[in-house]
Amino acid sequence: MRTYSFYLLLLFCCFASWNVRAQDNIIKSLERYEAGCGIVAIHQDSRLADLLSAKHLDKGSVGETRTIKESGYRIQVYAGSNSRESRNAAIEMEGVVKSHFPEMQVYTIFNSPRWLCQVGDYRTMEEAYAIMKKMKQTGVFNEISIVKSQIIIPL
Repeated sequence: MRTYSFYLLLLFCCFASWNVRAQDNIIKSLERYEAGCGIVAIHQDSRLADLLSAKHLDKGSVGETRTIKESGYRIQVYAGSNSRESRNAAIEMEGVVKSHFPEMQVYTIFNSPRWLCQVGDYRTMEEAYAIMKKMKQTGVFNEISIVKSQIIIPL
């Protein structure tokens, strides 16, 4: 009985995956012909069809990098108030970081009511700590900390 249930489940999974592959995207499933049913004609830009198709999920467009956002860590090198001086100081700190570490991604953002300058996209606190240690060794970045943030991961 247990083996029979396993094979039945396996057969169901195979059928479900075949059905998903057969239905390439929502547009093609709407436009398919079925006897006794009406015909649906969709007129759209070809770029929209590319966005909905499975081939777009496998490869990015030319010159475009695909990314995902997830919870992670960044190194905060500046936190100011909501004044113009704080904004200028955050942008200035961005330039300082880029001059010492040009390969790092730097984010200058306004998170009400403060201007922040954050560095990097790290999945673990250990990764962020190793980079923060290198930054402190330069002697330029003294008051830096690791903060939890939404990070951008390239695919």
